Amino acid sequence: MYEDVLLPFDGSEGATTVLRHAAEIADWADATIRVLFVADTSRDSVTVVEGQTVDALAKQGERVVEGAAETLRSLGVDPKTDVVQGNPAVTIADYAEQYGYDLVVMPTRGREGISRYLVGSVTEKVVRLSSVPVLTARLQPDERLAFPYENVLVPTDGSPVSMRAVDHGLELAAALGATTHAVAVADDTSLGPDVRSTVASDAGETAAREALEDVTEAASAYELGPVVEHLERGKPVDGILSCIDEHDIDAVVMGTTGRRGTDRILLGSVTEKTVRSAPVPVITVGE
Repeated sequence: MYEDVLLPFDGSEGATTVLRHAAEIADWADATIRVLFVADTSRDSVTVVEGQTVDALAKQGERVVEGAAETLRSLGVDPKTDVVQGNPAVTIADYAEQYGYDLVVMPTRGREGISRYLVGSVTEKVVRLSSVPVLTARLQPDERLAFPYENVLVPTDGSPVSMRAVDHGLELAAALGATTHAVAVADDTSLGPDVRSTVASDAGETAAREALEDVTEAASAYELGPVVEHLERGKPVDGILSCIDEHDIDAVVMGTTGRRGTDRILLGSVTEKTVRSAPVPVITVGE
């Protein structure tokens, strides 16, 4: 399913955990993996050594990617490496698209130091910009990075964007032999106690049920067991997180929407909040 995996890497201790997860995916998929370091051109890192102009950040990046490569080799993966210059988020998204990568793997928190492009806000920009699916994992103590995934969750609201992500999630679950869980959330948090609110609540629940039926119908094209449907009520993010905790979900696959550019928004901000909060990897699928 994945033939080429891109791993932007800054050498931080937490990011090494995500590196190992990327290696497991690449090994399972028999995919190539490239470790990428982006020397941030917004930082002044050029110096002169023995009469020669040297970019200290790029030099450090070469050491970082080689260290990552050694770790990957010890895990049975033979990686490629690259060090480039540019605006980190834009460069990562463009690099993945230009060279035909199938998956970008990034942590959502890095460390201050030689490179800050893995800090959450930059990773979120990559999620917004990327035309290539992006797997994000929080660098937090409660993060669960278990592979192969046994339970894959596909949140849906019935929209074309969410259904594109559903197809990706179904394909992944089928390739892994995993159980597919689908969740739709009837958001009744803004409704009042009057009759009109009751009607709106019923309509929201009906739409959620129809969205779940669409997932089950789409799953018929894949060699999968029955889709486990979950209808939640309340705030969408709370419903997704509750489903993750209650059903031992190993990964979430969900869609983003908006136009490519700095003003690109995530699907109702639900995806953005899930990326920040989910204790398991989240694979976001753009347009």
